[in-house]
Amino acid sequence: MSSSPLMKTFAATDIVDTLIIGSGAGGAPLAAELARHGKSVVVLEAGPAFPATGHTPDEVAARELYWLHERLSAGTNPQAFGGNNSGTGLGGAMLHYGAFMPRMDARDFHLHTETGKGVDWPFGLDELLPYIERVESFIGVSGPAYYPWDPERRYAYAPPPANSAALKMREGCDALGLRHADGPAALITRDIEQPHFGTRHACANCGACHQGCRNGAKSGTDNTWLPMAVAYGAELRPGCFAHTIERDSSGRVTGVVYRQNGVEHRQKCATLVLAAGAVETPRLLLTNGLANSSGQVGQNYMTHVSTQVWGEFDEDIRPNRGYPSLTITEDMMRPKDANFVGGYLVQSLGMMPATWGQNLARSTTTRGPAFARALAGYNRSAGMGINGECLPRPENRVTLSDEKDAFGIPKPLIEHSYGPNEWAMHHHAARLLTQIWEAVGAKDIRVIDRAAHMIGTCRMGTDADSNVVNPVGRSFDIDNLWISDHSIFPSAAAANPALAIMALSLRTAEAMLKV
Repeated sequence: MSSSPLMKTFAATDIVDTLIIGSGAGGAPLAAELARHGKSVVVLEAGPAFPATGHTPDEVAARELYWLHERLSAGTNPQAFGGNNSGTGLGGAMLHYGAFMPRMDARDFHLHTETGKGVDWPFGLDELLPYIERVESFIGVSGPAYYPWDPERRYAYAPPPANSAALKMREGCDALGLRHADGPAALITRDIEQPHFGTRHACANCGACHQGCRNGAKSGTDNTWLPMAVAYGAELRPGCFAHTIERDSSGRVTGVVYRQNGVEHRQKCATLVLAAGAVETPRLLLTNGLANSSGQVGQNYMTHVSTQVWGEFDEDIRPNRGYPSLTITEDMMRPKDANFVGGYLVQSLGMMPATWGQNLARSTTTRGPAFARALAGYNRSAGMGINGECLPRPENRVTLSDEKDAFGIPKPLIEHSYGPNEWAMHHHAARLLTQIWEAVGAKDIRVIDRAAHMIGTCRMGTDADSNVVNPVGRSFDIDNLWISDHSIFPSAAAANPALAIMALSLRTAEAMLKV
């Protein structure tokens, strides 16, 4: 969204009730909810304000939506950053996310209790479900009339039409006796008037979800929570890179210093909320030496095991067409033959050509004419991918590197390595997804080892010795510092994180209003 000329503004000398760093899934719902209850709110966003009309299916041009500040990636499974994980601009990574929006499985909240491994959340699904339902209702989520793994669940919008990859996955699941359904997708399939935003048009099924949505069909924060926040008096400040957190003699936060257009500015605040994600939030805390009496800031970094399997068919699939990830199966959330704890869900995959080519290049050492022949099979290719549990490990963490960025701040170093559980899950999924594609006649089947999303690093819990924040996101060390993003997740679970982040954001706002 573009910042409105009618938006309320605050002076640097004003002590705003709440200053929020980040305008994505963690920051935007909280900003809207606090502003709705009369709090003065300022949101700092490092990226610009993008007009929706400027979004384009051009994958190269769409890189402007990605967080491209350099991050150092290490470990035996180093992650590729940029478009894979985080975004920039008013709306955050939800500007370019794929809109796939499954709910967390109830068992994933209590993985340690169930298996003796991993970490339990300090509450269960029953606590978070009312906030999940509020999010789905407000932003607009489509899904099937009957969801096999949760028959009582209801969605307000019918699913979009299935593309060829989704239909192929259904054929393969039928052949193997696996249940499947239209996956929950954060998009609308009929025109609506969104409160405080205006007209949002139905999904045009163009397939360019990862390049930004031109017509407002995809449910982001830019067309839902942020307009609501502005309507209730919040100020959105794009192009503001926050780097210094100021405190008084008692240690409480008093304000933030940020850079905008090359000039340093300061905003005073009564309360600070970090909603910058699982890399930038701990980076800010580590750079400023804050909220780390537990020694856990930056620790417990997790991803999702996101193995992909692609196959080539005799007929055209055209994987760039249609909503990319419509078919889902949750039958592997607790596989009977598993040699790992937790589980994974499976989704169909379409993909734009440049992204597909990059994934293919990372998955093989083949080059030259053989690789060119593989690329030529794009139009006949269909994929499936998983989102699987990842256990917290001491080897996986975010720390400060010795290199400085353009702002003179240490670049983050992200160390990421699969453990035995992640590798076992990867191999299980690779076998199953290969069998699904073989059952429907796919050839030249390729397995891509891949991790997605960024989770953990400022864990929430009840014990201040082993957690950074309490169960509602409040720092144990600094009582006017809160965190509202996926850095507080105690475990990765097996669902894409955006829905849980927004639900937790509403829950944190509710707790802040009681202070």
